[in-house]
Amino acid sequence: MDKLRSMAVFVAVADTGSFAAAAEAEDLSAVMVGKHIRQLEQHLGARLLQRDTRKQRLTEVGAAFLDDCRRILDQVRQAEAVAERLRDDARPSGRLRVTAPLTLGGSAVAAVVAEYLQRYPEVSVELVLADRLSDLIAEAFDVAIRIGPLADSDHLTARPLRPYRMIVCASPDYLRRHGTPTEPAHLAEHNCLHHLLWHRNAGWRFDALGPEPLQLHGNFATNHGEALRRAAVAGCGIVLQPEVLLADDLASGRLVRLLEDQLPPPRPVHLLYPRDRQPLPKLSRFVELAMQRMGPESE
Repeated sequence: MDKLRSMAVFVAVADTGSFAAAAEAEDLSAVMVGKHIRQLEQHLGARLLQRDTRKQRLTEVGAAFLDDCRRILDQVRQAEAVAERLRDDARPSGRLRVTAPLTLGGSAVAAVVAEYLQRYPEVSVELVLADRLSDLIAEAFDVAIRIGPLADSDHLTARPLRPYRMIVCASPDYLRRHGTPTEPAHLAEHNCLHHLLWHRNAGWRFDALGPEPLQLHGNFATNHGEALRRAAVAGCGIVLQPEVLLADDLASGRLVRLLEDQLPPPRPVHLLYPRDRQPLPKLSRFVELAMQRMGPESE
């Protein structure tokens, strides 16, 4: 096995706290993660991790080796960056790791990645979609898309993207059969399609009602946004979903916006990447394209 790869896997295990989480972060199986760790331990002749059925922790040797791994991997990344910057053509190449939230990532970010790959086929892209905050440095991500306010950071550059809007909508057929609600209270008379997480924990919020969510009823709930979209297009009821997921349906008239002026303001969205005086071509070109397609000026 590649020793540098094994070191990167070991760092991921130490940062995430488990083989399973490291496997997800490194796009490996948990079995392969274990093989990487065993190879390092055999090479060093020492145990790096103390493991039992419930938890694991670094040994003294493991803690010292972890610091060295971080330093070595950082030096390798810097060396690769220098080599790429010195190339005559400066054409993007190498591996680009991107992380984004599930819904936004599966629609808008995935479209940017597809266009990027068409332009720069020498780059291989890993797009990791997860509704959790990834650590760009520890997990070796080049770019992250984040929804919501940002904490101050001296290590990351943040570029604003189009805000993340939630919208209420329904199909023309449903509205013909059941009428069009003109205020949030009218939704109690309609079949509302729920996302399971929002239904149980958040509900539907409207400016006129203050911070308390509106508890509604309906005959369909799911934890998958695309399933809700399909049900709404089929005329099954009224849905609350991110605008980015429904953009094509709204543009085609398959869905109609409702209660637009009564929804909470959109949440901010940013593109983040490690601060560098001379970003690699693969990163700078991706940032340029993402800003063109998802930036505020592209609305």
